[in-house]
This record gives sequence, C-alpha cells and structure tokens, in this order.
Amino acid sequence: MTYETLNFALENSIALITFNRPMQMNAINVTLAQELEHAAKRCRDDLAVRCVVLTGAGDRAFCTGGDVVDFASDPTRVGSLIETMTGHLHEAISVFARMRAPVIAKVNGTVAGAGLGLMAAADFAVASNKAKFTGAYTKIGLTPDGSTTWFLPRLIGGRKTKELFLLNPVLSADQAAEWGLVNRVVAPEELAATVDGIAQQFALGPTEAYGSVKQLIMASDDSELESQMKLERATIVKASRTQDGLAGVQAFKDKAEPRFVGK
Repeated sequence: MTYETLNFALENSIALITFNRPMQMNAINVTLAQELEHAAKRCRDDLAVRCVVLTGAGDRAFCTGGDVVDFASDPTRVGSLIETMTGHLHEAISVFARMRAPVIAKVNGTVAGAGLGLMAAADFAVASNKAKFTGAYTKIGLTPDGSTTWFLPRLIGGRKTKELFLLNPVLSADQAAEWGLVNRVVAPEELAATVDGIAQQFALGPTEAYGSVKQLIMASDDSELESQMKLERATIVKASRTQDGLAGVQAFKDKAEPRFVGK
C-alpha cells in the first residue's frame, strides 16, 4: 500500500514507519492518523515483522502532536476533526502497545503533544541530543490525548506529568532522560546506528516472549500480587512450549547461543 503522509519500509524483519509531514513538523492530521492505524495493524498481522521503529521525516521533529493549524482552518469543525483524528490515533497506539514486536521510538527532533504519547507507548526510546520535549496542550487551552495521561504517569510519575502538562516546560534530551522519558540520548550522527543496532537485536530475539513481556507489564497495573504471579506462571509455561523457548532452553544446556525464529 502507498501512503500519503507516512513512509513504510520492511527490511530484515524490521518495519520502519516514518511520519512524513516535515513541513508541518510531522504533526498529525486525520489522514496521518488513519494511515498510522493501518500501518500499525499491518505490523501486528505480519509475522515477518519482529521489530517496529517509529520516527519523523527530516531533522526538526519526531512528531509535534495534532495539526492544530489544520484543525483551526475551519473553526466550525475543530471538535469533529479532533474526534476523528484521535479515534484513529488511539487505535494505532493501542495496537503498537499490545503487539508482539518491540517498538522503538527513534526521536530525531522535537516531540510535543500526542507525539509524547507515541514515544511513551513505544517500548524503547532513543533520542538525538538536539531533541526537545514539551506538553503544549494547556498552552492552547486543550487537554492531553494520545495515551499521554496513561503512559506518562507510569514512566515519570504523577507529579512530573502534571508539571509537563500544567507548566509546559521545554525539556532538553538530557532532561528527558533524567525524567525517564527516554532510554538513551546520543549525538544526531549516532542516532541511526544506535537504533539500528537495537532494532536488529530485537529482530533476532524471541518475538513471542517479547510480546508476552509487554502484556505482563501492562497487566500489572491492575493486578494484585497473587493474580500477577498466576499470570506469570501461565505465561512462562506457554513460552516454554514455543519453538524459541525450547531452543533457548536447549542452547542453555549446550552452552551455546540460541537461534530464535520468532515463533
């Protein structure tokens, strides 16, 4: 499928999704939200996909959230456009968060609004040291979307999340790392190689086990200790019966490196 507002490539089991609206700082309009939902489900349903990388076109922005300029072009439809956009965006985020393949946010520039949600919903985030991070919602009288009020309190805590959305500070990449928003910060010229290395590691790993780890961690938010341990027991037993699980146990016994096939 050919997309209008994003680029999609699949190579060596790694799907690269690039938000392709650089002139608009990769802001999300209805079309991009629709196409992102389609791309997310495409990755979920294709067993050849064992890692997903999200990034933005150009070097100015990863994603700056909803396209407010586009929405404001017709004041009578602002609410309906935002409603449609968030419906598709939220479905995409849900798919990324729950799919078996690990998702990496390759943060090449500014992140704002729902861009924070896309980054936070990813399983791993690597940022250029030139990237900037801000909430921006209340600055224009709006409220957070894009999963930000679910993921961010779990990543950085309630107080930091409130600070981000009530005071709208602009964080540097190093500050974002200190807060727990990203895993690593690298020089711009090192970003591609760093993300490629992590993506290749994920793509060669036990994909089903990765997916189960994601599900276990998400389930832990609403589980009591005993319920979570029951789920852990069932999950590890299931993993031990997969092709990768059996290969890993045998490789451990043989003191060899396992070869995982994602099944």
